[in-house]
Amino acid sequence: MSIARLQKETLTNLPFYEERVDLACAFRWTARLNMHEAVANHFSLAVNDDGTQFLMNPNQVHFSRIKASDLLMIDANDPDTLSGPNAPDPTAWGLHGAIHRNVRHARCVMHVHSIHATVLASLADSTLPPIDQNSAMFFNRHVVDAHYGGLAFEEEGERCSQLLVDPKVKVMVMGNHGVLIIGDTVADAFNRMFYFERAAETYIKALWTGRPLRTLSDAIAEKAASEMDDYPGQAERHLSELKAILDEQEPVYRN
Repeated sequence: MSIARLQKETLTNLPFYEERVDLACAFRWTARLNMHEAVANHFSLAVNDDGTQFLMNPNQVHFSRIKASDLLMIDANDPDTLSGPNAPDPTAWGLHGAIHRNVRHARCVMHVHSIHATVLASLADSTLPPIDQNSAMFFNRHVVDAHYGGLAFEEEGERCSQLLVDPKVKVMVMGNHGVLIIGDTVADAFNRMFYFERAAETYIKALWTGRPLRTLSDAIAEKAASEMDDYPGQAERHLSELKAILDEQEPVYRN
C-alpha cells in the first residue's frame, strides 16, 4: 500500500470525518469571505445525541489554515477542559459549551464578528427589519441580546444560551459584539450565517441613503420566511459547491 493511500485511509478513519470536513470547509470559506477576525471566533458541531460532545476549532489558529484533523473534540460537561494540553479558547468554551449544554437543538453553532452584522449589533435598535427577501428570511427568527457583559466566559455564555431556547430562533445578534448562528448541520448554519451577513449589509447600505425604507408587512415577511424555511436542499447544495471548489484549489482542508 502506498504511503499516500495509507495516509488517506488513516484520515478517513478519524471519528466524525465527514463532519470534520464540512467544518473545515466552513472555516476556510468564512476566511475567504472576510467574515473572520484574525485568530478569534469559533464554530462548533455537536456529535452526540444530547449535543454535549462537540467538535470545535483549535485555539488561535487562523480559519484559512484549519484542516479536518485539527478540530478538537470537546465535552461540555467536563470541568477540566481548560486545563488540558489542547484546551480551547476560554471564551469559546464559555459560549459554545453553555449553548451545547443548554440548547439541545443547537447542533451547529457559528459565532463571528463579521462587519455588517457587527454594525447592526452596534445600533441602538439591532433588530433586522424585513426590507428585502434575504432579510425577510430572518423575520421572527432572530433575537437581540442587549446586555453585553464583557468577554463570553462561562457566566456570559450561560446567559446568552437562554435566549436560544425557542427552536424558531436561529440567530442571536449579540449587541455590541457580533452575531451567533445555530443550525441543524454545518451546511444549515453556514448558509444562514452567509445570508444574515448579506441581509445586514443590504440594510446598513439602505440606511446610508438616508431615504425611507420600503419595509414588508408582517404577513408577507412571515410568508417569505416560512417559504425559505421549507426551501429544499439549498444549504446542502451551497456547502457541497464550496467543498467542490476547495477540492480543486486547496484539498489539504480535508487532511
